[in-house]
Amino acid sequence: MAPAEILSGKIVSGQVRDRLKQQVIEMTEKFPGFRPGLAILQVGNRDDSNLYINMKLKAAAEIGISANHIKLPNTATEADVLKCIASLNADPAVHGFIVQLPLDSNTPINTEKITNAVAPEKDVDGLSSINAGKLSRGDLGDCFIPCTPKGCMELIRQTGVQVAGKRAVVIGRSKIVGAPMHDLLLWNNATVTTCHSKTSTLAEEVGKADILVVAAGRAEMVKGEWIKPGAIVIDCGINHVPDSTKASGKRVVGDVAYNSAKEKASFITPVPGGVGPMTVAMLMQSTVESAQRFLEKFQPGKWTIQYNQLTLKMPVPSDIEISQSCIPKPIEQVAQEVGLFPDEVELYGQTKAKVQLSVLKRLKNQPDGKYVVVTGITPTPLGEGKSTTTVGLVQALGAHLHQNVFACVRQPSQGPTFGIKGGAAGGGYCQVVPMEEFNLHLTGDIHAITAANNLVAAAIDARIFHEMTQSDQALYNRLVPSINGVRKFSDIQIRRLQKLGINKTDPMALTKEEVNSFVRLDIDPGTITWQRVLDTNDRFLRKITIGQSPTEKGFTRTAQFDITVSSEIMAVLALADGLDDMKKRFGRMVVASSKKGQPVTADDLGVTGALAVLMKDAVKPNLMQTLEGTPVFVHAGPFANIAHGNSSVLADKIALKLVGKDGFVVTEAGFGADIGMEKFFNIKCRYSGLRPHVVVLVATVRALKMHGGGPAVTAGVPLPKEYVEENLQLVAKGCSNLNKQIQNARMFGVPVVVAVNAFKTDTKAELALVVQHAKEAGAFDAVECTHWAEGGKGALALARAVQRASQAPSNFRFLYNVELPVVDKIRLIAQQVYGARDIELLPEAQEKVVLYTKQGFGNLPICMAKTHLSLSHDPEQKGAPTGFVLPIRDIRASVGAGFLYPLVGTMSTMPGLPTRPCFYDIDLDPVSGGVNGLF
Repeated sequence: MAPAEILSGKIVSGQVRDRLKQQVIEMTEKFPGFRPGLAILQVGNRDDSNLYINMKLKAAAEIGISANHIKLPNTATEADVLKCIASLNADPAVHGFIVQLPLDSNTPINTEKITNAVAPEKDVDGLSSINAGKLSRGDLGDCFIPCTPKGCMELIRQTGVQVAGKRAVVIGRSKIVGAPMHDLLLWNNATVTTCHSKTSTLAEEVGKADILVVAAGRAEMVKGEWIKPGAIVIDCGINHVPDSTKASGKRVVGDVAYNSAKEKASFITPVPGGVGPMTVAMLMQSTVESAQRFLEKFQPGKWTIQYNQLTLKMPVPSDIEISQSCIPKPIEQVAQEVGLFPDEVELYGQTKAKVQLSVLKRLKNQPDGKYVVVTGITPTPLGEGKSTTTVGLVQALGAHLHQNVFACVRQPSQGPTFGIKGGAAGGGYCQVVPMEEFNLHLTGDIHAITAANNLVAAAIDARIFHEMTQSDQALYNRLVPSINGVRKFSDIQIRRLQKLGINKTDPMALTKEEVNSFVRLDIDPGTITWQRVLDTNDRFLRKITIGQSPTEKGFTRTAQFDITVSSEIMAVLALADGLDDMKKRFGRMVVASSKKGQPVTADDLGVTGALAVLMKDAVKPNLMQTLEGTPVFVHAGPFANIAHGNSSVLADKIALKLVGKDGFVVTEAGFGADIGMEKFFNIKCRYSGLRPHVVVLVATVRALKMHGGGPAVTAGVPLPKEYVEENLQLVAKGCSNLNKQIQNARMFGVPVVVAVNAFKTDTKAELALVVQHAKEAGAFDAVECTHWAEGGKGALALARAVQRASQAPSNFRFLYNVELPVVDKIRLIAQQVYGARDIELLPEAQEKVVLYTKQGFGNLPICMAKTHLSLSHDPEQKGAPTGFVLPIRDIRASVGAGFLYPLVGTMSTMPGLPTRPCFYDIDLDPVSGGVNGLF
């Protein structure tokens, strides 16, 4: 009989690799930017593991697979490994991953628990119990087969011998080779016997085998004379035996006595160079197969989301009834659907979560999606539905047009929620749910801001008190105490010394003059701009006297409480692009001036680090969902009059990365386009570096009738007949406001889509007239919307218009250069955006221009604080007034947030409760314990 033909694993694996390489090329041609992903997780630093991993990495690179080697130290615990596996399971860019065995750890790790933690659909090593179970049941098309047995089958196929009907013997019963090899041969219709080192009739069983696979781990255990003539012999063994002729003193042999066996067999694998190269090749093949399965189910860059079906009712029930009829998805499911990893999500119950900022680092190379801002015409006191339109648009884009889309909205204040207007979750069939969670505490961000703000307020008055009652040396001894005989400056104190030009780090080295400069902020109480805050509408705290206790030794002053969301800390949260940036902004916040006119900052007070600690969780965006199951970030809620009135930069940036280049992020700007949108462009976009693609301008027939001369609209009072009966003349006249707000948006170079939010009292003729006027005024498109009553379906025309507009040319530009003088920037906004003839600075405002310019704050953007009920400063002037002079009564600085805010007209940041507040209707349900009557 002729010697056996050699089954070279090197040759066959080379053929496999060439085939895989071509398949990867075809994948990337069909799906540009896509590559199969393989991750190899290693614990420790074993030399043999490093060798095997390098072989796998080299093979992956040759084929075009994106391979990632994750190396944990040998101090890693089982929990560390499981956490890493969970992250890889969630990563859509990883289509297969293996845990390199053995685990080289100093701590006990359950290997079976680790291998079973790998997601079955990514278990390209085929070692999990689920894949083993599928193989044992014969589900070969729905599982991964361990790589060595899979390589053995490929070698057997190379012989051309039909496996079906043959007698096969497998020597070895390990889960990695023997057991799966038995199942694989069995389901290829061979008659299979499994033997092992304890089989008493081993030679006899081997002699019956047409196909022999040996994986016993014992050098040359199977003798040539045992083998049936003409058998196929697959040797999986790797053993080292002494050999004095080798430089190493040993050589590698298999489990089969190769020289004698090849005289009996028809085909035989050599050792080395047989099964070994095939194992690596099969790992690559399984990874490519996994990527192909991924592409069959998912389109790269497209989320796979379970959308909720709405059951629409007429008449439309109350918002709370609609919200409570919806069963939200578990928030961890929403997170997974949009591509967040488990370790990037902090759950706050079942329906809300915080998202780690590390997402931005992971997705830094991901292109941003399309950026859409929703604003409105000058509204009635009832509001025209910007939040409802924002939610309706994202429901339409997501649940109906199957686009990746995120809504980014502000967190509502409990003041208005319980006091004057109810919730801010949207309305009708376009809501963020659960609305109770959205409108109440959420994850405590506003409470954190309250605590941080009031810490600063307490520090201001405490510092004034201590400076009034102590000598320089006493202050110094308390500020820089001796601990165990050692005095040391803290980091924040070093910063203060540097600010003072004192380049010393030894507390004992300061002169008396330097000690005086260091310890005395010398705050002028009359210049304190930092107020205490509370998230409640309490009009009786608008002006208060503090310090009346005898312990304050006569230090009293007039102060006030503002509402929490008006705090500069809220504005900082909304504009910061990370934890470090937020901390720096906190340090720059100016709280008062010294008696010499120098700004006093939070850093001077020494509270910067404490503020960062209080706000370390609040900086993370909050994840929720809409009624139809599309994702929402709820984060930050700065006032839209004295602040910029937009949700956070961080939420927008994370959302833009998650949706990808073809997706959409829809955010809302507070109040009308003359306020929220102008600040969105000139402040938020300036600091974020983000550039919008589309403006959605919300208009209603009701508001246009008001601008056309209709009677006053008052909350809680039935609408006059002019608003419930058709009146085309009023609508046409009121379109002057719509035209002006369209011009305001186009002034920034961004396409405008007008969303005409239809109410049941509107007639078809009125709605058509608004659409016509909007297009004639230069809108890219204008559409009627019925999303309040129909959910996303009612905003489909709007969604398609936004898609088209996002492809239109955009030439975004700022209204002004920040280097312009303060007065010139204010004048540009007043004239270009409001339609004023000029501005008038009252004496206090003039003094502030001089002061802030002198203090170095003159190049900050401008954040106008004026009424939202008119384009002018007078809420009674409707339509599009012109020729008026805009009075600026004062200017204040939010230096940490990064803007100056001129005060136009009279307003309070602590609204009062009306005669019948919203909380009259709110209670706990006596049966379910849930919330009733919310809003």
